[in-house]
Amino acid sequence: MIESPGLLMTIIAFLLVLGPLVFLHELGHYAAGRWFGVKVDAFSVGFGREIAGFTDRHGTRWKFGWLPLGGYVRFAGDMNPASQPDAEWLQLPAHERARTFQAKPVWQRAIIVAAGPAVNLLLAVLILGGFAAAYGVDRTPATVGGVVQGSAADRAGLQPGDRIAALDGRTIETFSDLSFYTAMHPGERVTVEYLRGGAAQKTDAVIGSVVQRDRFGNEAKIGRFGIERGPPVYAPLPLWQAPAEGTRMVGAILRGTVDGLWQIITGRRSMDEMGGPLRIAKTSGEQLSLGWPALVTFVAFVSINLGFINLLPVPMLDGGHLFFYAIEAVKRGPVSPQTMEWAFRGGLALLLALMIFVTVNDLGAFGVWRGLAGLIG
Repeated sequence: MIESPGLLMTIIAFLLVLGPLVFLHELGHYAAGRWFGVKVDAFSVGFGREIAGFTDRHGTRWKFGWLPLGGYVRFAGDMNPASQPDAEWLQLPAHERARTFQAKPVWQRAIIVAAGPAVNLLLAVLILGGFAAAYGVDRTPATVGGVVQGSAADRAGLQPGDRIAALDGRTIETFSDLSFYTAMHPGERVTVEYLRGGAAQKTDAVIGSVVQRDRFGNEAKIGRFGIERGPPVYAPLPLWQAPAEGTRMVGAILRGTVDGLWQIITGRRSMDEMGGPLRIAKTSGEQLSLGWPALVTFVAFVSINLGFINLLPVPMLDGGHLFFYAIEAVKRGPVSPQTMEWAFRGGLALLLALMIFVTVNDLGAFGVWRGLAGLIG
């Protein structure tokens, strides 16, 4: 039976996930900018017409837009999307111009831009590290407890008691590492390094592939190796070690994200798996229906992806700004305004095309296109 959290719960969960993440992302930009003495004209959660807001004693307008799909911080002097000096900027009085974003050295501008994604990643470290400290850490060794007959592990000749050490050169420390790697690489040939009786051995295997369906009707193709785990081992984690464990977990998720993106680019995964705001909203409602721990964990995953995406070197994203600042630092001079303008136009077109694509994907995942085809037929 397929369960549905309902439209109201989905909307509430989506706002609970996206609202705080956008606010904290922009707060990172804001805090770094204020630290370096940049005047902030506006801080917005959401786009479009303002539906509520106030102006603080520093002259910053804090507001909410009617479209809750993002946000922005507008620094003094930001007169174009590329944050480039122009004639209007040059006409500002010297004391006002000194407080604008463009007047700051390139290293300060880079820190201000990088602070947004950094806060997203830091939030995920705190959430995942906090859960690890509260519930303990899964230290179950990647030892073969049993082998499913006819599985990839069986065909590779693995036996109970073997200790998996690496897959395709990637170190495997725990059974969770093994499960995560194989789930992310369905149908792929890998080199398996393992220990048998203390002796290092190596073999090749093709990870199996299955389509898994959850209680909400979502389907996903995942890899299965056919190895049964041994007795679980959970170790308590001192609170002071939580940040390091959270960092390790965020690193593992980022590596999985990069792997998944590369699989889509190389055609090993379907582009239908790419989702946008609609799918995030749907999943938010589903996770909230499972309880607050599930929703907070999902917030960590979305925060990691928000930070990662914003660091991609695409104009209009934080990573695009950082890319041009790196060029500026190397050549000891800013990129020409014409180059910046065309780059940001291209970046905007790319992002709009991507938004349309993932929205079409999301609607397809919800069965909209199948329903329309049925009506037309």
